[in-house]
Amino acid sequence: MPTKTPTKLVIVESPTKARTITPFLGAGYEVEASVGHIRDLPQPSELPAEMKKGPYRKFAVDVDNGFDPYYVVDADKRKKVAELKKKLKDADELYLATDEDREGEAIAWHLLEVLQPKVPVKRMVFHEITREAIQRALTATRDLDTRLVDAQETRRILDRLYGYEVSPVLWRKIGPGLSAGRVQSVATRLVVERERERMAFVAASYWDVTGTFTGGGDAAEPGSGTTFTARLSALGGTRVATGRDFDDTGALRTRAGSVVHLDEAATTALVSALDEASFAVVGVDTKPYTRRPAAPFTTSTLQQEASRKLRLNSRATMRTAQGLYENGYITYMRTDSVTLSTEAIAAARRQAADLYGAEFVPEKPRVYANKSKNAQEAHEAIRPAGDHFRTPAQVAGELSGDQFRLYELIWKRTVASQMADARGSTATLRIGAPTTADVASERSGAHPSGTVAEFSASGTVITFRGFLAAYEEGRDAGRYDAEASEARLPDVSEGDAVTKENLEAAGHETSPPPRYTEASLTAALEERGIGRPSTYAATIGVITDRGYVLRRGQALVPSWLAFSVVRLLEDHFGSLVDYDFTAAMESDLDRIASGEQDRVAWLQEFYFGPWTSGSPGLQSLVDDLGEIDARDINSIPVGNGITLRVGRYGPYLEGTGPDGEALRASVPEDVAPDELTPERALELLTTQSDGDRELGTDPATGYQVVARNGRYGPYVTEVIPDDAPAAADEKGAAAGETGTTATGTTGTTAKSTAAKGRKKAPAKVKPRTGSLLKSMSLDTVTLEQALQLMSLPRVVGTDPESGEEITAQNGRYGPYLKKGTDSRSLETEEQIFDVTLEEALAIYAQPKQRRGQRAAASALRELGNDPVSEKPVLVKDGRFGPYVTDGTTNVTIPKAESIESLTPERAYEMLAEKRAKGPAKRPAARGRASTTSRSSTTRSRAAAPKG
Repeated sequence: MPTKTPTKLVIVESPTKARTITPFLGAGYEVEASVGHIRDLPQPSELPAEMKKGPYRKFAVDVDNGFDPYYVVDADKRKKVAELKKKLKDADELYLATDEDREGEAIAWHLLEVLQPKVPVKRMVFHEITREAIQRALTATRDLDTRLVDAQETRRILDRLYGYEVSPVLWRKIGPGLSAGRVQSVATRLVVERERERMAFVAASYWDVTGTFTGGGDAAEPGSGTTFTARLSALGGTRVATGRDFDDTGALRTRAGSVVHLDEAATTALVSALDEASFAVVGVDTKPYTRRPAAPFTTSTLQQEASRKLRLNSRATMRTAQGLYENGYITYMRTDSVTLSTEAIAAARRQAADLYGAEFVPEKPRVYANKSKNAQEAHEAIRPAGDHFRTPAQVAGELSGDQFRLYELIWKRTVASQMADARGSTATLRIGAPTTADVASERSGAHPSGTVAEFSASGTVITFRGFLAAYEEGRDAGRYDAEASEARLPDVSEGDAVTKENLEAAGHETSPPPRYTEASLTAALEERGIGRPSTYAATIGVITDRGYVLRRGQALVPSWLAFSVVRLLEDHFGSLVDYDFTAAMESDLDRIASGEQDRVAWLQEFYFGPWTSGSPGLQSLVDDLGEIDARDINSIPVGNGITLRVGRYGPYLEGTGPDGEALRASVPEDVAPDELTPERALELLTTQSDGDRELGTDPATGYQVVARNGRYGPYVTEVIPDDAPAAADEKGAAAGETGTTATGTTGTTAKSTAAKGRKKAPAKVKPRTGSLLKSMSLDTVTLEQALQLMSLPRVVGTDPESGEEITAQNGRYGPYLKKGTDSRSLETEEQIFDVTLEEALAIYAQPKQRRGQRAAASALRELGNDPVSEKPVLVKDGRFGPYVTDGTTNVTIPKAESIESLTPERAYEMLAEKRAKGPAKRPAARGRASTTSRSSTTRSRAAAPKG
């Protein structure tokens, strides 16, 4: 019999990673992808029926017995698990080669628990996908690190407890579909607090003078001097106030007399007083300039720099970096470390010397230390892969679009980090002249004639570019950037005369604190030790997807919904959104990862309390909330007696008109919170108030018909008099049992609750209403049109085969026909009123399409066969833009990516990620062997096969 060839099964997370490492392993190795996590905590509703009344019913975690989690193999991963088990039967060894961080370690552990291998298991780790790195990893395998698994599992359970306890409070008091989270809620609070600062900000006015001068050169050669600009910096030895000298209330920060606060009159007089003055150099201050290169990229700094330089959001940056890593171009992209390996340092120094010259490389290698106290994992910084870096020119034929730009950024930063300092000198030039007349009143603090007016200009001369030849770090726009400017200065000495070309007075107003951008929010979270840089992209994605934060260019603007959410959390869950407490939780997770903290004891304290700080646990916080006034939580005073309320259909204003009438107006989406001043709010109320426009009287009922602008659009309705006959039907009576809360959600009213057990009184007649068609205007809609709208739904006729009535009506998603439970879309709103029975029957004779589905679109591009589904992958144009599909799974192409630059690998990755998420909700199969709790696997973890 032929001898069986030994087979070693290697499991990684992604198909792309699997394809990349396969050539480096050689014969005898088979590489498979798990496509991310294969198990997770199910939704409680997806638990098997026999468990829905047990200890796992609320969280899929047994909080009373060691916080034991109940895991379920994802529905769309069962086929994958079956494939892996089949492959494992023919293997002699199993290599778990998932990423070496908490998430990767957890994926490896779940694979071990589900596959239950009978062969030796080895944990294989590497930080880059190159032949040398893979070969080194094969000879340096290790055991599974259960401490990292504990830390990941604790974080997962922590987030489940936090979200499942706090989010329902938001649903009840603010609105459905909201969520709270350990990091997302704190990130939202940061953005809201910055907007509060902007709303409370009071601008201060100040004036200054800018002069244009010419100096240096040869007096015998007209025009040989250097022209430069300088700003008035002092009068009579007292510094002139700039924007930095005012606080956010508009008051001077400094004590009286220490600065000169100039106004328009003072600066205008000063310009006149200096009209005939002679200017000379009164001081030249020069000092050496040295600038060190920035450290290599961490996850956080990569996201920040990609935002500044490439205009990529955090999600796009991490997605692009993931592709570069899995295809072998860069090292692992989730890291807090700024260190480089010896081989990487040598490669960077060698490349810098080859490209820029030996003088651009310092004598000794640069070594960087982590500034973050919570820096974790054993990874290097993010750098080009390999012991010999490929230059951007060398990969230009392989990479395009965002991938090339990001690789080039990483390459430049890495090489520059091992280059010499930039050197030069910084000079500050001070120009002075005596005034000839009073320049201001005592109120302005200016000085009388004879006062020396001093102008200043600064400039830096780089004599050796050093690392700047390769790369210069970007930075976020500063609040006072406009006050600082660099000038090209003349070669002059103290006492030299300069020529005044022009003097110009200008007024300024102080600026509010700048809004966060993705880059600055990421920096703020990292500086406070909140969350992990590897999760920031997902965090920012969540708060934008939830509608808490809106984008205005690069700026992140909080919605009014975020104000309500943050206020509720601050008032009732203050510790959970406390910055220091959240950072401390991250440190505790690190201690669990290092084996210094027991996971069960920590979760016990977090959930049941008391915390080390003395605060009660999460369970007590939720149970002892008391009465939360939903209307108060969702109300924000604007001023002038106007209140903004956050309703179910968006924010709106309430106030009182000049005649005491109640006014209401929706707040336009383009009005940011800091722009809604009392004056603007009053303007909205008076010009866009949701007041009634009388259209006439319905001849059939005698009721008045009006047009209104409601919270969710313009509509027409009839006004039912108070003395109108009541409806006697029980259905109408039952309708009166529910009331609407301040947020627009429906709940049982106190009145109806008290009425339980009594016979219900006839309910008031419900007025007929109808939303305006898109072609109609609130200002021009007529009584006839209103009566048509209120008469809907319109009976078109009866289906002769089924005997069912067909109606035409207008709905949330547009005009449609309805026959029983079968609905069909109409092409135009006008068809509601003129579609015939024959036309309706013809529409029903066509195959039904899902809402919003269009006729089958032709493919824009063909991208080969998907490695998982083995089906053709196409790019098509859909209702919501271009998307990728293999016929079963559809993924919208992000706006940050173009159809032309989309690679087949990226398309396969997007489809794999979508499959990994699974359906939104799907009942779990009962009694499957693929479900397991931690309690049944704790011993097997400790006794895991050793490599």
